[in-house]
Amino acid sequence: KVHIMLEECGLTYRAIPVDIGAGDQFKPEFLAISPNNKIPAIVDPDGPDGRPMSLFESGAILLYLAGKTGRFLPADTRGKYETLQWLMFQMGGVGPMLGQAHHFRIYAPEKIPYAIDRYTNEAKRLYGVMNRRLAKSRYIGGPEYGIADMAIFPWLRSWKNQGIDWVDYPHLKGWFDEIGARPAVQRGVEVLADVGYDRGKTIPLKPVVDAAVQSCPSVEKVVMVRRDALSVALTAPKEIDWADWLKEQSAVCAAEPLDAETPLYILYTSGTTGKP
Repeated sequence: KVHIMLEECGLTYRAIPVDIGAGDQFKPEFLAISPNNKIPAIVDPDGPDGRPMSLFESGAILLYLAGKTGRFLPADTRGKYETLQWLMFQMGGVGPMLGQAHHFRIYAPEKIPYAIDRYTNEAKRLYGVMNRRLAKSRYIGGPEYGIADMAIFPWLRSWKNQGIDWVDYPHLKGWFDEIGARPAVQRGVEVLADVGYDRGKTIPLKPVVDAAVQSCPSVEKVVMVRRDALSVALTAPKEIDWADWLKEQSAVCAAEPLDAETPLYILYTSGTTGKP
């Protein structure tokens, strides 16, 4: 969201990666910026009073940048609050509920049918709300493209993980395709691909895997999994069946389109516990 806004506004910025898998979000220097140890967070060296200002929470950052630049938030009172209600809709509904859908459908070490059904149905309900809105409005927040669209679009990029079929939401799908085609949005989505890597560069995994296997005789198999899924599994309150979990997560990675934003681990299992 924030990368997209920065690109749309044409602001100069530097992206600093925070490795949540390694616990970077708990370092004192990051907590000084984001007390809730969450990303994203920003530091504006040219704050409103001429002094640096730090901000956390993406909604607050979008509002700050809109105020700083005078862009993507209507100036008139009616238009501003029409947009803000949809920004709050993302912050209080789309983000939390689709996040829970991701967790219980994909990452939870134990499959709980009630939770999967609850959050999949809620995802579908929210998609329906947005589809009906876009049946009568050009953009989510109103007649002009703005911060509400930027806040919602990234969450919908994982529509498949949320159990969504686009055929049920034609107005929303048209909006999604239009927003995704904006050059600034595409640049914003690619920002993390540029941090530590060359854009468009393919990293050959097979030589890396082969070298690791040769250096570790106890390796039985190699599985690629998403790092966020592994973090959830390793902190599960009870021991999980690692064989089943690895099989499931490998299938997820095989079926889901992966891009340079997707943090991955390559796991090696031994013949003892099967735990990566």
